[in-house]
Amino acid sequence: MKDSRVLGIVLVLTGATLWGVSGTVAQFLFQVKGFSTEWLTVARLLVAGVILLTIAYIKEGEKVWGVWTSKNGALRIILFGILGMLAVQYTYFAAIEHGNAATATILQYLAPALITCYLALRSRRLPSFTIIISVVIAIIGTFLLVTGANLQSLSVSGWAVFWGVASAFALSFYTLQPLRLLADWGSKIVVGWGMLIGGVSFSFIHPPWKVQGDWTLSSLAAVLFVIIFGTIIAFYFYLESTTHIAASKVSLLASVEPLSATFLSILWFHIPFGLAEWIGTILILSTITILSIVKDDRK
Repeated sequence: MKDSRVLGIVLVLTGATLWGVSGTVAQFLFQVKGFSTEWLTVARLLVAGVILLTIAYIKEGEKVWGVWTSKNGALRIILFGILGMLAVQYTYFAAIEHGNAATATILQYLAPALITCYLALRSRRLPSFTIIISVVIAIIGTFLLVTGANLQSLSVSGWAVFWGVASAFALSFYTLQPLRLLADWGSKIVVGWGMLIGGVSFSFIHPPWKVQGDWTLSSLAAVLFVIIFGTIIAFYFYLESTTHIAASKVSLLASVEPLSATFLSILWFHIPFGLAEWIGTILILSTITILSIVKDDRK
């Protein structure tokens, strides 16, 4: 049991760190190389989905098709692919494109508060005083982060805030919705189908052959990094960790992502973060720390 918990912690920390690095790499593709959010989203989903399902088929054979044998399973995987896998990636990348990786990632990590509140509602118990205080701190932190404590001039665009908050809701859905699917079919199959479904669905909006951007060796390396490390490994590790530790704890431990994204953005893009932004960041991360001590009854 202890070994399983340790494995879960290692998986989520590794996956979240790769997400943070991948977000900064994506910012390089968007703002320096001229790639679009739409193309990178559809490309990473399709390629990663095919690769992961191929690996799953080699290891598990015909079990790969099992998720489609019942209407309930098919509906769940379709919803996961579109409202979970596709939504969490597109909203996050859109937030980066309209702002920067650090701000997008920190806004996305309002998700632990959303998840904790949802679990409290599902259990039909009012949130504890600790949870209420945590949400208040998160709201204040978000205000400081996105406004720089100045209502006259937002530190990031309204669209960046919109997509960042949307990504928090998407991450919450992504974390909670597939728990039954994971128990029945395992992470490789669920993540693989989720990616492929999300990619095929988004292809109707932005076909993968409509490529934008300056293709250079560094561009190719960045795209491959996003697909392999920031998509296949990161998303697989994150969902696999939910089979070892509770979903609420997974979302809290994943707070290492904003730390890695912020650190790289400051070093690579010289993103200006003033005192108010740093206070906001500390408050949001403090929310995650506070919520980590709240008892979770899911498992």
